[in-house]
Amino acid sequence: MNLGILPQWDLSDFYSGPEAPELAADLDRAETAADRFNGDYGGKVAGLSAADLAAAIRRYEADEDLLGRIASYAQLYHAAKVSDRDVGRFYQTTVERLSAITTKLIFFTLELNRIEDAALDALLAADDGLAHYAPWLRDVRASRPHQLSDEQEQLLHEKQVTGRSSWVRLFDETMADMRFSLEGKELSLEQTLHLLSEPDGAKRKAAAKSLGAGFEEQKSLFALITNTLAKDKEIEDKWRRFARPDSARHLSNLVEDEVVDALADAVRGAYPRLSHRYYALKAKWFGTDILDYWDRNAPLPDDDQQGFTFQAAQAQVLDAYRRFSPAMADVGQRFFDNAWIDAPAAPGKSSGAFSHPTVPSAHPYLLLNYQGRTRDVMTLAHELGHGVHQVLAAGQGALMADTPLTLAETASVFGEQLTFRSLLDQETTPSRRKAMLVGKTEDMLNTVVRQIAFYEFEKRLHDERRLGELSVERIGEIWMAVQGESLGPAIRLHDEYANFWCYIPHFIHSPFYVYAYAFGDCLVNSLYAVYQNAREGFAKKYLDMLRAGGTLRHKELLAPFGLDATDLRFWQQGLGVIEGFVDELEDLS
Repeated sequence: MNLGILPQWDLSDFYSGPEAPELAADLDRAETAADRFNGDYGGKVAGLSAADLAAAIRRYEADEDLLGRIASYAQLYHAAKVSDRDVGRFYQTTVERLSAITTKLIFFTLELNRIEDAALDALLAADDGLAHYAPWLRDVRASRPHQLSDEQEQLLHEKQVTGRSSWVRLFDETMADMRFSLEGKELSLEQTLHLLSEPDGAKRKAAAKSLGAGFEEQKSLFALITNTLAKDKEIEDKWRRFARPDSARHLSNLVEDEVVDALADAVRGAYPRLSHRYYALKAKWFGTDILDYWDRNAPLPDDDQQGFTFQAAQAQVLDAYRRFSPAMADVGQRFFDNAWIDAPAAPGKSSGAFSHPTVPSAHPYLLLNYQGRTRDVMTLAHELGHGVHQVLAAGQGALMADTPLTLAETASVFGEQLTFRSLLDQETTPSRRKAMLVGKTEDMLNTVVRQIAFYEFEKRLHDERRLGELSVERIGEIWMAVQGESLGPAIRLHDEYANFWCYIPHFIHSPFYVYAYAFGDCLVNSLYAVYQNAREGFAKKYLDMLRAGGTLRHKELLAPFGLDATDLRFWQQGLGVIEGFVDELEDLS
C-alpha cells in the first residue's frame, strides 16, 4: 500500500541529542533551582503571606516546566527507539537524575496540604495572584486524606526509579524486542496486530496464532511483572488508606467512585444490546453463526479496503476540523507544518499511538504507527485532537494545563467523530457507506465495551492479587471470562487467546486508565448530540472548554452544554448512539 511521505518528528526543539551540552546545562540548572527553592521555603510554607505564597508557587511552576522539558525529551527519544539499549540507558539515567532533583521539591505540596482550610481560604481572598492558582491548590489538596509523612513520601518517590518504573521499562523493552514469525518474516507487535484487519482470513488467523505463540513464550515474565506491580500498588494503597484498588485512579482523575461505577454498570448492562448483537450480525455477514476471535475486526467480505496516503489522511482530518472550527484546524495544521509527528511503523518503536503534551513552554508531539487504513485516519484524528487540546490548554501553565484522564479523551474522540462524519458524508457508494458504519461501530465498541471489559479485568485481577500471587493460568482464566462476557456468544475464543492480556500496555503503565476511553466516548456522544441540535455558538463553547485545561472539573465543564455525568441518562444517551449504529446496520442487512 502506498503510504505517501511519512513524517518523522524533530526533537531538536528540545535538545540536539542525548549528549547536547544544553541538556547537561539544564539538568544542572534544574538541580540548582531545586536546591534554592528547598532552602528558601522548606519548613516555612505555612508561615508565608499570600503574596509570598503566590511567588513561591510561580517559582515552583517554573521549576516544574524545566523538569518537564527534560523528562519529555527523554521519554520521546526513548519511545522512538525502545529496543535500543544505549537509548534505554540514557532514559534510565535521566529519570534517576530527575528523581533525585524532584525529591528536593516534594516538601512543597506536603506543606501546602498541612495548611488548614480556613487559613488557606483567607490567603486566597487576600491576593489575586494566589487566587489564580486556586484550581491547582484544590486538586493538590484532594489527596490530603491519603498523604503520608514527609519521610515516607520522599522514600516512595526515590524508590520509584528502582521499583515501579524499572518494571515498566522491562515490559516496554521486552515488548519492543518481540518478533512474530509470519511467512518467513519477523514482524513487530504493531505490524502483526495490523494483520488482524487484513481482508485475507488466512492471514488474520496466521497473525493471531503467531501472536499467541509469542505471548506463550513470554507469559511467565509478563505474569511476574503484572503480579509485582499489582502487589506494589496494593502496598501503597494500604498505606494511603484507599479502600479499593481503583480509588487512587479515580482521585487522580478528579471523578467520584460512584460516577465510574455508574458508567461501568451501564456499559456492562448494555453488552447484549451492543457487542453481543453486533457480533452476531457480523457473523451472519460472514455466513456463519460464530466468528473466530481473529475475525472480530475483519473487514467485510465485499469491502475494498480503501487506502489513504498520509497526505490524504492529513487533508481529510484537517478539512473535518476546519468545517467545525477554522481556529481548531489552524492549531492542527501546526503539527504538519512543523516536525511534531512521528508516523512510520518501525521495528523497535513504541507500539500504538499517543500525543505527548510535553510542557506549556514547548509543544506536543504525536507518535503514530501509520499503515494507511481508515482506522489509521481515525487514529490520526484522535491523536491530533489530543494535540490541539494540549496546545489550547497550555495557556493555563505547567501546573494547570493537564486535564484529568476522564476529560483528556474529549477532544480526541470528538476529533474522530468529526472526521468520521465528514468521510461518511463524502461517500456515495452504499457498500462503502456500510463498511464505514461497520468500522465506526467497531471502533466505538473497542473504545467503550472493550475498555470497560479491560477495566473489569483489572478490578478482578487486583482484587485476587490481594489474596496472593496469581498464576499465569489464573490470569488467563480471568481474561477469558471477562472477554467472553463482553464479546458474547458469537465470538469464539481459542486457547491461545488466554494470553492476549500480555500486550495491553495500560495495565502496566497506568492501572485503571482504560475506563477513561469509555468515559470520553460516551461523553463525546452526548456532546455531539448537543452540537447536532444547536450548532450556533457550540464551537466557541467547545474551544473554551479545551482552553480550561485542568482548571475546571467535569460538572463545571459540561454545564454550559446542559450535560451532567452524574445523571444515568447521560451514559444512556452516549450508549444510545452506538446502539443506533447497530440498529442502522441491522436495517441495511
